[in-house]
Amino acid sequence: MKAIFQATNFKADPKLLSFIQKKLDRLDNFFDKVIEADVYLKVNNSGDKNKTLEVKINVPGNSIVVSRDAETFEKAMDLVYDVLKRQLRKQKEKLKN
Repeated sequence: MKAIFQATNFKADPKLLSFIQKKLDRLDNFFDKVIEADVYLKVNNSGDKNKTLEVKINVPGNSIVVSRDAETFEKAMDLVYDVLKRQLRKQKEKLKN
């Protein structure tokens, strides 16, 4: 899956981007018609959960947007991955019907 990354308020580490890309690639198992993903990484200045990860998945005729806050981007990606997995399964069921 092609992913476009945008980091706000910091420079993203290549290891982090690789981790996110691997998670996104695993989503192809649930719905193979994904066009691309836009990933937005943001560091906020307040609170414990100061890392925001937003993923916008473009599928034919629809977009799925999921955003989560966490202590680290890795934890946020795990949360986003679970939600995207459910949403992509629902999208696949809609297309079957």
